[in-house]
Amino acid sequence: MDHETALASLFSPDGRLDPYPAYDALREHAPIFQALDGRWFVTTHELTNRLMREPSLRVADAGDYDIGWPDWRENRAVASIVMSMLQYNPPEHTRVRRAAAATFTARRVAGLRDVITTIAEDLIDEMPDRADFVSAFAYPLPIGVICALLGVPESDRPWFRQRAADLTVVLEPISSHEEMSAADTAGRELEDYFIGLIAERQKNPQDDLTTALAADKSLTGQELLANLVLLLVAGFETTTNLLGTGLEILLARPDHGDRLRSDPGLAPAFVEEILRYDSPVQLTTRFTSTELDLGNGHRLRAGTPLTMLLGSANRDPARYPSPHRFDPDRPNIQPVSFGGGAHYCLGAPLARLEAQVAFPLLLKKLPTLKPAATPVRRDRLVLRGFASLPVTTR
Repeated sequence: MDHETALASLFSPDGRLDPYPAYDALREHAPIFQALDGRWFVTTHELTNRLMREPSLRVADAGDYDIGWPDWRENRAVASIVMSMLQYNPPEHTRVRRAAAATFTARRVAGLRDVITTIAEDLIDEMPDRADFVSAFAYPLPIGVICALLGVPESDRPWFRQRAADLTVVLEPISSHEEMSAADTAGRELEDYFIGLIAERQKNPQDDLTTALAADKSLTGQELLANLVLLLVAGFETTTNLLGTGLEILLARPDHGDRLRSDPGLAPAFVEEILRYDSPVQLTTRFTSTELDLGNGHRLRAGTPLTMLLGSANRDPARYPSPHRFDPDRPNIQPVSFGGGAHYCLGAPLARLEAQVAFPLLLKKLPTLKPAATPVRRDRLVLRGFASLPVTTR
């Protein structure tokens, strides 16, 4: 297919179901190209990796939203994302990211291994003979972990699933009025919840992320609220997709599942290849803040939008030979699934740790685990994963 047809297909239901043929056509067309609407798209691993670390690129922030969508603050889901570090540029991004990173430390994440293991084992023990893996495991594990990190009581955790799922629609390039309305409702309910939790932690501090962030005086009240919502939503959504996608890959390739079952030490390599093979985040957008010369006649003026197709970069044959083959033995797997540079995903180490713990446990404790019916993908382009993944242990 030609590149215009390929690009259009990404925004169609069939293209979202399987974007990889379109990525192949776009990458073959050019490492970077301009669409008819003026947006530029980046397709290769080399250029995506380079641009993710380009300091002159910026994200769309509140000022940009004020121009294109003056009443964006009315939708509290949108506001919670725009007012978080996800949509901040320096120096504000540097300040807020520093505050979050000071509490979301490597030591704190590493200390969650036992929590992850306990939650995963309990979910496996409770899993019926026939279950939807997404509902029974892929959602509750990361929700349980991020809620433990934030200090959310265990009894409140099931409440978060639908609200967090509803809110993430604001990250998609196409959404309906009904979806945006549901996202607004979810945003308001989550804000109300965290206002209460912050007040409680200010009275009775605990050893959790909410207490630590609430004590940081460099954050405004709105920033504190927005970043707690972001940490909750981002902390489970991509991990849910990683867990569902990874299990589907392993069940479809029993030889690989057998290897990982017999040698849990292979888990880090398996997780990196899962991230490369079918990224839970498929694209991200940046804007040039100054004129940017990419060479080969590509000189982009300030304010140019650049959409980096992470899923395409991860299947670039120039970086990964036979990219459509799942191969955890590949040398030097470095997927761009979690971004790069200043906006590299703060929760990437936690997502990786959850998957590295979960897959060997699932394969060991459920040796007869297998598909029970055809899985159903979520109709999403940016956040790629399964809506349901029926499995059976019989």
